[in-house]
Parts: sequence; structure tokens; C-alpha cells
Amino acid sequence: MNRKIKTLFEAVAMAEGQGVTVHRSIGRKGLMNLDPFLLLDEMELPKDSRGAGFPEHPHRGFETVTYMLSGKMRHGDTSGNSGVIGPGDAQWMTAGRGIVHSEMPVASGEDVRGFQLWVNLPGAKKMIPPRYQDVSKNEIPTVSGDGYEAHLIAGELNSHEGPVRDIAVKPFYGDITLTGEEATLPVPKGHTAFLYGIQGGLSVEGQSFPTRTLAILSDGDSVTVKGRPGARFLMIAGAPIGEPIARYGPFVMTTREEILNTLEDWGKGRFLNPN
Repeated sequence: MNRKIKTLFEAVAMAEGQGVTVHRSIGRKGLMNLDPFLLLDEMELPKDSRGAGFPEHPHRGFETVTYMLSGKMRHGDTSGNSGVIGPGDAQWMTAGRGIVHSEMPVASGEDVRGFQLWVNLPGAKKMIPPRYQDVSKNEIPTVSGDGYEAHLIAGELNSHEGPVRDIAVKPFYGDITLTGEEATLPVPKGHTAFLYGIQGGLSVEGQSFPTRTLAILSDGDSVTVKGRPGARFLMIAGAPIGEPIARYGPFVMTTREEILNTLEDWGKGRFLNPN
């Protein structure tokens, strides 16, 4: 059964980090969570920005995914991971029980533009050790299908598998460009799924949506997207967790008590090595 658009959310511009403008569609008033997703930001930093970025900050209880369209960002964290990601690269960081990291732009002569997605962890996995998957564009397969070309970061498509694996919610994450006027893509039935317009107008089952707009899809096992050749969008899906969400800034747990424990760990200097 083909999916339809259930709801549209236009991204809202807001300040985040240090001198960064983000366009937020998940994690804002009206759409705080979209189980299992907690946040989706499209970030923008002009190439001549000085001192802008995301200085050191903590996370616990979920995963962060950064995917770059242009420019470069440098990652560093308290687990000893570091690296620079550029256009077409991705990083999938599992914060687990706790990590402190930074993401700062690297001079490259072009504007920095990319996405950050937060993916929840089930309660039983919130305190697992942190993990970092650095994925260069050379590792991301380009999958061609009838009417589309997809850069596949996670999940399966046309017998190809994305390089990001062993994630609890079994995600699909694709950067898709239409090569014809329509394309039908498979979507795991029962998974939460959405599209996000990057370039050009698009429509699903006769309902159009512009760029910087999140289109939440109804259930089904496929979606047919129409637009002019060259139109581009993200398609992201994941298995819902179905557990309570207790959220305080960069910490996402299942109960208020766990949040209070996290704040105590942070305040007493044991955040990275909780008992």
C-alpha cells in the first residue's frame, strides 16, 4: 500500500550552538518527538563565520546523526574520536551513557550546510557505552532505481545496504534525487517515515510540499514521490520504540528520575563514568 502525506511541518529558523542558524522541523513546538526521532535540524553557517559552531556539550540516552551537504565540520569527543566530515560524509554517534563532543566548522571556502538528526535509544540501551561511526562519502553506496538516484547512509534499497549498521531502530536514511518525474521507493511497513525537501518542489499522492518542509507519511510499504528531475529530498524511517520520553536539553531518558540522576552525574563530575 502506498503511503500518503499525513502532516506537513515547515521548518522554523532559530539560533543554536554558537552563531549558528538551524531550520528545525522535529524537536520544536507542535512536534517535539516523532518516535523514534527526537530532532531534525538543517544547519547553515556562512563560509566567513568566525567562532561559530557547536562547542563542547554533553549528550546521554540517544544517538546523533550528522550529514553534510556542503562545507566541512570537525568532530571531537571524550571517547577519543576525532575527524573532519565534508560534503556527502556522515557520522553516527551513539551517546549512550554519556559523551561530550564538539562540532566546529573547518575553513573550506564554501558555506556549511548539513543536517543533524537525533534518534532515540530504547530504555534498555540508554546506558550502553558510546560509539562513533565515521562514514566517508566513498563508503556510501549510490543506488540507482526507476526515476531516482539515492545515496544510502543506512538501511536497504535495491539489494544494497548502507554502511551505518547495528542501530536499534533499524533506520533507513537516504539522500534521494529524482532522475525522472516520479519514483516509487519501498518503506518498511510499521516504521515511522518522513520526507524532507532539499531542492525543488515535490508531491506525494497529489499533495505537494516545498523545500525545508517535513512531510510525515502514513503507514504503508512504499511511497511514490513526484517532481521535476533534479528535485532532491531526504527519506528517513525507523521503528518506533513506544516508550515514555523524559527530556531535558541534551539528555533524553525514559523517566524523570533518570533525568535527575543524569543532572546529578553531570553536576558531580561523574557523567562520563556513572556508577
